[in-house]
Amino acid sequence: MNQIEATATKERIAPKAPTFGEAFLFWVKLGFINFGGPTGQIAIMNTEIVEKRRWISQERFLHALNYCMLLPGPEAQQLAIYIGWLLHRTWGGIVAGAFFVIPSIFILLFLSWIYAAYGNVPTVMAAFYGLKPAVTAIVASATIQIGRRALKNEVMYLIAFLAFVAIYFLRLPFPAIIVAAGLIGFLGGKLWPQKFYVIRPHGGEKEEAVISDDFQSEHTRPSLRWAAKVIAVCVTLWVAPIIAVGLWRGTDDVFFQIGLFFSKAAMVTFGGAYAVLAYIAQAAVEQYGWLLPGQMLDGLGLAETTPGPLIMVTQFVGFLAAWQNVRDLSPLAAGIIGALMTTWVTFTPCFLWIFLGAPFIERLRGNVVLTSALSAITAAVVGVVLNLAVFFSLHILFPPQGKILLAQLDWMALAITGVSFIGMLRWRWDIMIVVLVGALVGLVYKWMLGM
Repeated sequence: MNQIEATATKERIAPKAPTFGEAFLFWVKLGFINFGGPTGQIAIMNTEIVEKRRWISQERFLHALNYCMLLPGPEAQQLAIYIGWLLHRTWGGIVAGAFFVIPSIFILLFLSWIYAAYGNVPTVMAAFYGLKPAVTAIVASATIQIGRRALKNEVMYLIAFLAFVAIYFLRLPFPAIIVAAGLIGFLGGKLWPQKFYVIRPHGGEKEEAVISDDFQSEHTRPSLRWAAKVIAVCVTLWVAPIIAVGLWRGTDDVFFQIGLFFSKAAMVTFGGAYAVLAYIAQAAVEQYGWLLPGQMLDGLGLAETTPGPLIMVTQFVGFLAAWQNVRDLSPLAAGIIGALMTTWVTFTPCFLWIFLGAPFIERLRGNVVLTSALSAITAAVVGVVLNLAVFFSLHILFPPQGKILLAQLDWMALAITGVSFIGMLRWRWDIMIVVLVGALVGLVYKWMLGM
């Protein structure tokens, strides 16, 4: 018995570094289970990579996350690229980032075609009915999991509370909250470092992980030559399809306009998808006339209930824009080209931001003032995640207005949310199981009601 315990302890102390093949299989799996928007996706990676596999320590995970929160674009995908890059260099980052979105590309393409050709399908909507409460539970669980690790003292709790009040009650924009938290942390790191420098191992204990506090590698060191190479390659790949369709069909063509518009959108998506959706919706509906207002809302609903970043709604916009406005190609062919163009120019910049900036961020790790600013940002993110959990809960449990009225309470949605939430926290249910069972329960329940 003692030998078994000693062996278990030894295995706990020495986590195994994944081979490229093992990591590849995980990133593929993640692409199919990363429901729940950025908060749910970050929670999945935290559970799978930090807690279960111990590929990266909590400190390094939060350090990478805080950098990604400051970038334009989907922070969860960028976090995957960052971790993949730490583990297996450039190809590790490429595989992690690509497969984060590849499954959702094909799933959303299929759903977009169903929507454009046939309208809403009852079976799909029934599955989504059960999926949404499960996703709500994932987000709520993420709030607790991230909060446990980020809120180390009363100052961090206060920052999280103020962030929640600012976004939920005062409706302040997310980027403003993040900037304010960063400034507070910056000053706190100078004036009160014992309360703000919290993203670090405590009590002198080393956090055991493959990528731990003392991990260093040649590829994580900043290099101006490497930076120039990254800029040249990534920018070329980014703009090449836009230039190609411009030469093929002219600059007034819908495909060229799609590429140009969503390239600009990729540069201003600070604060996540919700922060930029108003801009995209206004341009797509009013400026270009690609979609009707109701179609934009339908696309958001599809994107929210499929794996991948919520900003994947842009692919739906690109698909319908081309489907409805290109006349010399079949609607399906046009839609596919429009969708792929949109996806390419939306996500290619993410690789540029990580491969260019991550080595410099790694070099600054351990800087008290910078880490204090990032600690405050992480605390503010907890408040923002709590806001999202409350928002989802109200709109899922009290449809359609999201107001707390007992007469409007959806008891089945409450049951799915409650069971999923308790199961994940207490029994550590696998998120993929929660998602699949939620969708199945929705199908069965709606079938019993006659759909």
